[in-house]
Amino acid sequence: MIDAPIVLATWNHGKPATERALAELAAGHSALDAAERGVMVVESECPDRSVGLQGWPDRDGIVTLDAAIMDDTGRSGAVACVRGVAHPIALARRVMDRTPHALLVGPGAEAFARSEGLHTGARPLDPEQERAWREWLRERQYSPRANSENHDTIGMVVRDAHGRMSASCTTSGLAWKMHGRVGDSPLVGAGLYVDPKAGAAVCTGLGEVVMRKLTSCIAVERLRFGASPAEACRDALHRLVEAGPLAANVQVGLIVLAKDGTHAAGALQPGFTYALGTAAGVTLHEAPAVT
Repeated sequence: MIDAPIVLATWNHGKPATERALAELAAGHSALDAAERGVMVVESECPDRSVGLQGWPDRDGIVTLDAAIMDDTGRSGAVACVRGVAHPIALARRVMDRTPHALLVGPGAEAFARSEGLHTGARPLDPEQERAWREWLRERQYSPRANSENHDTIGMVVRDAHGRMSASCTTSGLAWKMHGRVGDSPLVGAGLYVDPKAGAAVCTGLGEVVMRKLTSCIAVERLRFGASPAEACRDALHRLVEAGPLAANVQVGLIVLAKDGTHAAGALQPGFTYALGTAAGVTLHEAPAVT
């Protein structure tokens, strides 16, 4: 059966990523290829400095990256706390395709990147990164804010013309985080989840909230038991609201794509935007807030 492809991606920077993913699908590539190559656009150039090597550093002045990818056969690959890799999503794909593992971290992931020709080597902070880091060092105050560039992952869900589905996430994580901190993005069930009989979901926002509640998995499980994408969004986000202070005054955004192509998005707070790509083109939308 042939159907129209559909792509959703988080935030305004999801628009160029979605355009690339649709182009990959139009060229005959798989949903998995589109999910990987779409987010690579933002890894290369992220205007809000929240993805890729141009992302804001941690409190030690080091940029570390996380990424994950998953398809509808249950395969997944992820990397966390890696340095010197221009496209961590490509490294996550290699973990999935070329190793028996699901997650590689730190120096081990970097050694694998070198063996795969994906390690670009250590690089100094650019002038803007250096300036922002030095400014942060003067006060050393850290407080995540809703819709801040502090934690704007690029996440994507894709369904191709044959109904195959995949999802991807990549991020430089929280600005000024403790060195070694890993968020939800590389964690299957938290940052992303795909089920061939139900659909796919991706989260963005404050990872500490998402990983403690497995938000993407909950959304897809709700699809599996008959909920619409809008209902799945609301139910999964309400689980966060029930956490009380844990989810107060922070942002989590969620995009959900069902197997039949229906879709929805939602967020804890107003201001979460996402890109929707279909045969008619790519449009930006703001998701409804549950609080």
